[in-house]
Amino acid sequence: MNGKNIELMYALAKERYGELGVDTDRVLLTLKNIPISMHCWQGDNITGFEKSGDISASGLAVTGSRDNMPKNGDEMRRDIDKAFKLIPGKHRVNIHAIYAETENRVVARDEISTVDFKGWMDWAKQQEIGLDFNGTFFAHPLASDGNTLSNSDKGVRDFWIRHAKACRDIGEAFGKELGTPSVVNIWIPDGFKDTPADRLSPRKRLMESLDDILSVNKDKKYILDAVESKLFGIGSESYVVGSHEFYMGYAIKNDLLLCLDSGHFHPTESISDKISSMLLYIDELLLHVSRGVRWDSDHIVILTDDLKAIAEEIVSADALNRVHIGLDYFDGGIDHIIAWSIGMRAMQQALLIAFLTPRERMMKAELSGDYGRRLVYTEENKTLPFTAVWDYFCYSNDVPISINK
Repeated sequence: MNGKNIELMYALAKERYGELGVDTDRVLLTLKNIPISMHCWQGDNITGFEKSGDISASGLAVTGSRDNMPKNGDEMRRDIDKAFKLIPGKHRVNIHAIYAETENRVVARDEISTVDFKGWMDWAKQQEIGLDFNGTFFAHPLASDGNTLSNSDKGVRDFWIRHAKACRDIGEAFGKELGTPSVVNIWIPDGFKDTPADRLSPRKRLMESLDDILSVNKDKKYILDAVESKLFGIGSESYVVGSHEFYMGYAIKNDLLLCLDSGHFHPTESISDKISSMLLYIDELLLHVSRGVRWDSDHIVILTDDLKAIAEEIVSADALNRVHIGLDYFDGGIDHIIAWSIGMRAMQQALLIAFLTPRERMMKAELSGDYGRRLVYTEENKTLPFTAVWDYFCYSNDVPISINK
């Protein structure tokens, strides 16, 4: 489609949305300035550069196999650059600890440092983007039984505590160097395949480990600490130490970000309804947006009703400055640049649809008790010319309308 037609279609859509009190020019300016944290691990099926163990042993599974995966940091950053050229706006990159570049040095996970991520920092500074960070508590000999920060062996716990502390130091360095706080997230696979005899003690050990990790106060200008729950995993089907209730309480008590992963709950449970509730008690949230199919299968994010509901909740709560949006999936059967681009664009499309909703009129109808009119707005909004606005957004940001070229 040529530029003249794109502009014409946008002008017509702008007029149509304007009739409902929606300023599309303002919407697109807002959308352009919303950074989404793109996860590096789709690039190589969460293999990492360390290659110290099998991720499937810790409740993770990647299906599919392809032969064009990046094998080092330079190749991965090159591919991220390619993906970013297909995604409107300016975004962030989320890194796992196993993507350290140690230049063939053997560096234990509890000894990683900023030096091992200099390549990432130099690149991010050049790109003028922020970096987020995650400890890698899996695919390691000391995680072979699936338990890390809650392990009954103090020596094992101490190792992972040191790893988490090192990750916080790295995240803090990212924030200082790049001028934007790094969200440092803790997710652990700890749990049991069968019913445990004691549910309390592992959670008490996890709490004590987290207390130790967070004992050093760090400036929120540079680092935002987050904790992430899960319902179950492979090998932890019956009991997960870091449940939603555990981390919700811990985050509230310790003024942390709570990470809601859309694949970490019951298959019929959406995180969208949790957002407004959590924002009453927690200053900021972290989202790991994924797509579960029957289980936490980390399918590529697409424009589903669940995704639109997540975006709707963020926008309707006016919480864009309190919710950090990141993606989290890995599909080994699809080209990683396409996978990154599809997921990021879908998240942006969901936000765009939420912004284009005639919310003021819907709320007016709701407050007056006119639920029929509220429903009319909800239904008619589904057939409004959203795609014309999206096409113009891509066009005005020098990004292809279609990545199928």
